[in-house]
Amino acid sequence: MPNDDFIPFHKPSIGEEEIEGVAQVLRSGWLTTGPKTREFEEKFALFTGCRYAVAVNSCTAALHLALDAIGLKEGEEVLVPTLTFTATAEVVAYFKAKPVLVDSEPCYFNLDVHDAEKKITAKTRAVIPVHFAGHPCDMTALLELATAKGLLTIEDAAHALPAKYRGRYVGILGPLTAFSFYVTKTITTGEGGMVTTNDERLASRIRLMRLHGISRDAWKRYSAEGSWRYEVLEAGFKYNLTDLQAALGLAQLGKCNAMWRRRVAIAERYNQGLSMLDAYRTPRVAPHVQHAWHLYVILVESDVLGIHRDQVIEELHHRGIGTAVHFIPLHLHPYYQRQWGYRAGQFPVAENYFERCISLPIYPGMTDNDVDRVIESLIDIVQKCRR
Repeated sequence: MPNDDFIPFHKPSIGEEEIEGVAQVLRSGWLTTGPKTREFEEKFALFTGCRYAVAVNSCTAALHLALDAIGLKEGEEVLVPTLTFTATAEVVAYFKAKPVLVDSEPCYFNLDVHDAEKKITAKTRAVIPVHFAGHPCDMTALLELATAKGLLTIEDAAHALPAKYRGRYVGILGPLTAFSFYVTKTITTGEGGMVTTNDERLASRIRLMRLHGISRDAWKRYSAEGSWRYEVLEAGFKYNLTDLQAALGLAQLGKCNAMWRRRVAIAERYNQGLSMLDAYRTPRVAPHVQHAWHLYVILVESDVLGIHRDQVIEELHHRGIGTAVHFIPLHLHPYYQRQWGYRAGQFPVAENYFERCISLPIYPGMTDNDVDRVIESLIDIVQKCRR
């Protein structure tokens, strides 16, 4: 029977700071986009080192607005890794453009730059690399390729706060970066996202389009400094973040590095406990990056273990441990096969990864005993199921 003391895959780290921040907003009477959102944007920009940060209601919205800001048009193409959540590619389809899927490289499972180069055509407009699990992509090679081919780069950094690449935070590496504050992410606002950029023109366009295409400080219409007059400049979207969410984000941002240090400690404990087992491959980290450790993903060596990844997940659940799988590659889903003609077998690295991967719990509230229980369970599965 499952253990009553269940270790979930993820549990948000919410404390009194978050509760008090939300309570202050509730007491203020200003609940939607307003001064707290602006403060969150300013502090997020300061944290990452970018010039502009624009808060929105999801990373999907952030990616959509970024593509709008670069003027993506119907019939154009955008390079997207097949190993990602559907949001990364679906936003391309919003424009009646084509998401061109790219295989993973076999070490960190980020977008394969060499495969990406092969997929470039006269219609290719942009590339959206995903910093998978919190390990930054090879941005030097990606940006060099983008520059050489005249492509724009929009980074999907849903996993990547506070990741660094060659000493610089993800968020200032390329022209546009999209972050996620979904409940399972490294900081959370429940739902939410952010776009960062150093380009004032792009930031202004995103600010305009996130709230119905109404002129810049639309939220001030109902404040003492505002005016009832407003202008609709474009057919925009309803993508704004609220002050309630921003209050959560501010408290979480203040603890971002402390929470990261705890995830690092958990990852190191996993490494020590699992790296000597030939039945699992533990994550690799390049020497020139700071891994955000949003995910800790092991790969099951089925030829050693004798059971498939799915059975390992079942065994862990039976022992009271929650897990997840990140991700089912996009080309294996019915929509991408029906709409774009993708088929199994086209992206061998991503498919091999998918058949073997398990995301283990890694969140700041895990105790050392929790981590040890996961390790001991994985060792026990090896002893029970070795081929």
